[in-house]
Amino acid sequence: MNKAQRNHIDISILVAVLMLMVLSLGVVYSASSTWAQAKFGESDRLLNSHALKILIGLGALFIGMTVDYKKYRKLTKVTVLAAVLLLCGTLVLGGETKGAVRWLRFGGVGLQPSEFAKFALLFHLATMIAVKGDAIKDFKRGFMPMMVWVGMVAGLVMLQPNFSTGAMIVLLSFVMLFMSWVKLLHLLGVGLAALPVLGAYMLSAPYRFERVKSFLLGTSSADQHNYQLFQGIIGFGNGGIFGVGPGESRQRDFFLPESYGDFVFSIVGEEYGFIGTIFIMTLFLVIMLRGFKIAKFARDDYGKMLAVAITSTITLYAVINAGVTLGMLPTTGLPMPFVSYGGSSLLFSSYAVGVLLNISAQTDMHPRATKLPDGVMPLEPQQAVVGQVY
Repeated sequence: MNKAQRNHIDISILVAVLMLMVLSLGVVYSASSTWAQAKFGESDRLLNSHALKILIGLGALFIGMTVDYKKYRKLTKVTVLAAVLLLCGTLVLGGETKGAVRWLRFGGVGLQPSEFAKFALLFHLATMIAVKGDAIKDFKRGFMPMMVWVGMVAGLVMLQPNFSTGAMIVLLSFVMLFMSWVKLLHLLGVGLAALPVLGAYMLSAPYRFERVKSFLLGTSSADQHNYQLFQGIIGFGNGGIFGVGPGESRQRDFFLPESYGDFVFSIVGEEYGFIGTIFIMTLFLVIMLRGFKIAKFARDDYGKMLAVAITSTITLYAVINAGVTLGMLPTTGLPMPFVSYGGSSLLFSSYAVGVLLNISAQTDMHPRATKLPDGVMPLEPQQAVVGQVY
């Protein structure tokens, strides 16, 4: 029997993401059970909803994994235009929650278009970087057309208002451009020019300014802007090294607001302790290291930039969410990928990881031997069918 080398997906990333999803079921249930019992009379109401969203996310992951990533190149401009239209529609028709218009609802199903727009923009930037090549160094022909897209998408998101997601869109775009052939001087120039605009935006709403001021001055837990943060830190303190045990959180009992959402990491720290939080962050470290290795060995510039964008998105969101719950960063509304309760983030992040795995299947990072019938010669690497999972 002859043997041929065929590529396969990066198992490490797949296992890390699946572990995060499975762990989130227990954490979300524990964090939400008391609140769900009081509001709906069913302690497992949010757990059932989250489990369904995970199943949908798994479907999205495997669809993204089986579609050849190169097919997206011709679709990215149409997709980002659709995202812009959705963001405009959200401002006009979206439902208001806590003073922000961030959701489009179709019957009983809600969609947060900013999550879709974020990935649509990053996919389009990857296409533009690959197509422009060295021309990206030209400020007028290469750099500014991309900044127009970044400014349009981020601006519409901030108008919802959603400063944290809009700022992340800008940051992730800058990471991609920094990793390409863009001149650093151009990036710095645009960044400095944007500072007065961001400052004016921060001052336009008192609650944003007060939130940052409370963080910088470290005011007491009685401050409404610091209450959630202080309760989250108490959760970490309760957990110590090994935690109080699964389902034994005390902060979930109406002390910590949104304990199943943006501050779910505090419940991890309380119930599973320092060991549990390190384990969760280690899974994200695996995704980061393997993701950037996939970018390094990608077969084309488009795949390289896509891998950078997806890996940066997942890991930066995780790091910033952890930093917020630990009091190291101002409070934001950014979820922890695959762990926090929520649908839009889970759906689009899962699909994006599927695309990352598809890119990995088309590298030569991890070939494996497959047996061929006698008399059949193995294919040369350039003849192998790519974009499939073996």
